[in-house]
Amino acid sequence: MMMLTLGVALWSIAHLFKRLAPTARDRMGDLGKLVVTVALVGSLVMMVAGYQTASGPVWWVRQPLSVSISNVLMLLAFYMMVASSLKVRITSMVRHPQLTAIKAWSVSHLLVNGDLPSLVLFGGLLVWAVVSVILINRQDGKNAMATSDIGWLKEALAIGVTVGLYGAVAHAHAYLGYPVHG
Repeated sequence: MMMLTLGVALWSIAHLFKRLAPTARDRMGDLGKLVVTVALVGSLVMMVAGYQTASGPVWWVRQPLSVSISNVLMLLAFYMMVASSLKVRITSMVRHPQLTAIKAWSVSHLLVNGDLPSLVLFGGLLVWAVVSVILINRQDGKNAMATSDIGWLKEALAIGVTVGLYGAVAHAHAYLGYPVHG
């Protein structure tokens, strides 16, 4: 459990470094980018390895309704990530689409995984995403979001990529023994 907790903490600190210590981060220049990248890769390894070996009490289990809600939230999470890359219409309405995706992903997984390691991993990343939004808004202000006139073809592409990614991840989850349906 310690490795998992440290992985979530390292992920959060590495991402928040620029916001919490901007002067120190600026002084590091390009070396700072390398340090943050190494910290993020290390945190991912720690989270994956730590989650696989962690154990703890279980407070709730998957229910059909929570699985359905979880799957809808995962579609939203994938769409927000894809939309952020393709800059489709939703990005003119949602200020932080990638962090919104992480929040949807975290809540989705918490709905169907009620054990302590899941609470540490998904709950920890949810807290990080919420804190990130608060710090970004506080430091950068809430500028007016750009409106966009995106064509239907780009919107259709975003939806198609979202469904494809969802299907691929659902298939990978099932292959690894973590079915996402039922």
